[in-house]
Amino acid sequence: MKTTQRIAYCAVIVAISASLAACSGMSHRGRDTAVGAGVGAVGGALLTGGSALGTVGGAAVGGVIGNIAGQR
Repeated sequence: MKTTQRIAYCAVIVAISASLAACSGMSHRGRDTAVGAGVGAVGGALLTGGSALGTVGGAAVGGVIGNIAGQR
């Protein structure tokens, strides 16, 4: 993996971790939606080699799945 991509992935993980700390005041469903979107974005980026479309698509799918999971 290229050094630039590795740094970008680490930055995304740090940003997601920091944003999850802000989820303490959110509802259960909202938190699940945000977590699903974050995990989906990382997964989409990894599966498509860092493609912007893959990242956004993964975030959208992950957010929907997280929202549905949060309904419980």
